[in-house]
Amino acid sequence: MTESDAYLPGPPNATVERKEGDKWTLVLVRDLRHPPDKVWRALTEPAELREWAPFEAGGSLANAGATVTLTWVGTGRPVETAVTRAEAPRALEYGDLRWELEAAGGGTRLTLWASIDRRFVSMGAAGWHIALDVLDRLLGGTPIARIAGGEAMRFAGWQRLNEEYARQFGVVAPNWPAKAAGPESS
Repeated sequence: MTESDAYLPGPPNATVERKEGDKWTLVLVRDLRHPPDKVWRALTEPAELREWAPFEAGGSLANAGATVTLTWVGTGRPVETAVTRAEAPRALEYGDLRWELEAAGGGTRLTLWASIDRRFVSMGAAGWHIALDVLDRLLGGTPIARIAGGEAMRFAGWQRLNEEYARQFGVVAPNWPAKAAGPESS
C-alpha cells in the first residue's frame, strides 16, 4: 500500500462566496505549517505544481503579465492563461483562480478563490480539497502522489467529498464515475 492508498481526506471545509448566475466562487482556506515563501514556490513553479496541482504549467506563474500554458490533468488540452497578479509571496491570480497567502502562526494561511460553473462546484470543491491535502503533505516532506483528473474521480474519498459538498451547497452532485476505488469503498 502506498501513502496515497492510505490517504483519506477530512471533512468538507470549503464555502461558496458568490453565486452569479452559473458561475459560483468557491473559497477554500487552509492553514499550512510552512512559511509563505515555500508555499509561494509550490504555487508558481512548474516542477512543484506537477506534484500536487490538477494541471501542468508550461512555465512559472510567478510573474504578472506572463502567459502560461496550463494543461488540466485528464483533458490533454492546453489552455493559455495570463498571470494577472503576482505579488510574491502574498497574492497570485491567473485564469479563474486567485490565491492569497498570509503569514499566520509561523506558517501560512492559504486562501483559494475559484470561479466554477455551478453544475460542477461540488466536484471542484472535492478536487481542490484533495489537491490542497496533497500540497500540505508535499511541503511537509511526506509527499503522496498527485490525485487529480479521472484518477481523483475514481477515488472514494473524492466521491464522498463531492456528495458532501453538493449537500452543503444545495446542488445535485454529478454521479461519475460509477464505481469508486480505495479503502472507503470496501
